[in-house]
Amino acid sequence: MGWLAVVSVMLGIFAIVTTEILPIGLLTSIGSSFTVSDGMAGLMMTMPGFLAAIAAPLVTVATARLDRRLMLCVFMLLLALANFLAAAAPDYWLVLTSRVMVGVTIGGFWSIGAGLAERLVPPASVGRATAVIFSAVPLGSVLGVPAGTLIGDLAGWRMAFTVMGVLTVGVLVMLLLFVPPLPPVHATRLGVLNGMLRSAETRFALLLTFLVVLAHFGTYTYVTPFLEQVTHAGSGVITTFLLLYGAAGILGNFLGGARVAGYPRIVLGLAAALIAAATLLLPVLGRGEVGAAMLLIVWGVAYGAVPVASQTWFFKAAPQSPEAASVLFTASFQATISMGALAGGVLLDRTSPSAVMLLGGCTAVLMVLVVGARPVGPDGSERS
Repeated sequence: MGWLAVVSVMLGIFAIVTTEILPIGLLTSIGSSFTVSDGMAGLMMTMPGFLAAIAAPLVTVATARLDRRLMLCVFMLLLALANFLAAAAPDYWLVLTSRVMVGVTIGGFWSIGAGLAERLVPPASVGRATAVIFSAVPLGSVLGVPAGTLIGDLAGWRMAFTVMGVLTVGVLVMLLLFVPPLPPVHATRLGVLNGMLRSAETRFALLLTFLVVLAHFGTYTYVTPFLEQVTHAGSGVITTFLLLYGAAGILGNFLGGARVAGYPRIVLGLAAALIAAATLLLPVLGRGEVGAAMLLIVWGVAYGAVPVASQTWFFKAAPQSPEAASVLFTASFQATISMGALAGGVLLDRTSPSAVMLLGGCTAVLMVLVVGARPVGPDGSERS
């Protein structure tokens, strides 16, 4: 049952990641349905991130004494309801309401689920189980978003959310069947989180996460408008490009995960440098489909390494409190997704998709400079 439980948690995160970023591929079609601008449609990305940042610490602390399996199931039910609400929403404000529900789910499920590997499999298999759980992030990009975009092209964006709702119900059933009761072991309290925030290592992890996620989601949220307006790609081509990006993300996830424990500086610095290169070059080389495709592949490899690398830094900063580390990782990651999507949307409505890419690239360059300024240990080894 151990590995079936791991897969169930992984599929839960897959459903969450896919639901969260599904509007990226459907942004313009949803916006046109409600006659809102692309920047306003970007609120579908801003809302979940903002709510997840708040929910991660509050929900985790409030439910600290409840069975973790029960909470996982509650969050999956909430996610299913959110997807069905979005599919049926007659007004844009109801779509945003569904995204609030998605945000609460992200904050709660991710904070609990990301650190469960050690409770589901034998100690010797914890590393592999953790990699399986985190593979849900690039899988959400490689399978979820392109598939959702394809469904949206064929049957409308509402059907994409309906299919996600059905999938989420299936994951809920798996969690009920395969995950054993998980009474809380170390209750996460606000005092533990406050103690972590006083650590210089934790604050540095927060800074890195802020810069790299801001650079990525401030630009990637609006990659569809860029490909439509600058590359002049059709919907089928855009779906293919997103598929290539996601496949590259899976490669980046495993390459980064294999190296980040020993070389955190190199992994994060290289990822930020590649994101900077891709976003800065897109306004120039992305005017043609071949150039855009190549840069999206580079971008995908780079970002694929970011989530596992970022969480690794948080875990290293607080190895004695894995759930608390996961809470801070989730809160900081999601808050920055929200800020990035909001900033990119405001800039997009006032300038152009190319300007959005350039600003994101400059932010990624700043991330490279910050990583490069990090001191090494006295023996020449990297510090996390």
